Parts: sequence; structure tokens; C-alpha cells
Amino acid sequence: MPHKILVVDDDADIRDLVSTKLESSGYEVETAGDGVSGFELASRNTYNLVISDVMMPGMSGVDMVRMMRAANPPISVPVILLTAKNQERDIESGFAAGVTDYVVKPFSPRELAARVAGILAR
Repeated sequence: MPHKILVVDDDADIRDLVSTKLESSGYEVETAGDGVSGFELASRNTYNLVISDVMMPGMSGVDMVRMMRAANPPISVPVILLTAKNQERDIESGFAAGVTDYVVKPFSPRELAARVAGILAR
């Protein structure tokens, strides 16, 4: 049974790029276009990994992770955040919220797939 990954990004091009790369690597992928929808999907379904943009309308990726970790029971799935922000403070706040890894845009789909494989192998 393939690993199931949730991709959350308000940019349809990024969402499609990530989904296509992960599906070609053998993963099952579901997508959401914003943090609220991402949280709702993560609350109702079981995923092996969540990949989310940080800056999204309505709810940021960091806030989505905070809500996942604060849910009852907590949603403890690993999370990779994708962001154009490369500032230390932003990265620290992501890790403080419970993020597993951070990838700064622009990124290589091959690098992202390698990080996904590494996290899922743990």
C-alpha cells in the first residue's frame, strides 16, 4: 500500500508540480488549496506526510500545523513546509509549531522527493 501524502498550497502550479513528482515516485497524493481545507482533510483522513506552503490566504501553513498538533487527539503526522521565506525567525517558528522539515522555494522536485523518502523511511 503506497504512502499517502497531503499537499496544501494555494498556488495550483506548485500543487500540481509537487503532486506529479510524488505520484511518479509511487505515492498516493491528495491536495488542498488552503490551510483551512488542509486542516479539515488532515482531521478526517490518515496521511503519512503533509507538505504545505507557509503563506496562504485564510490560514498559514504554520497555523495549520499548530491546529493539527493542538487537535484532540493531536494529528502527529510529519510535516514539510514549503516557503519563499528564508529568514531564520520564520524557520524557527515553523519548527516550534511542530514542523518536521523546511524546504525553501525555489526548490528542486528531485530534492523534495528525496526529503520525502527520507522522512517516510524513519
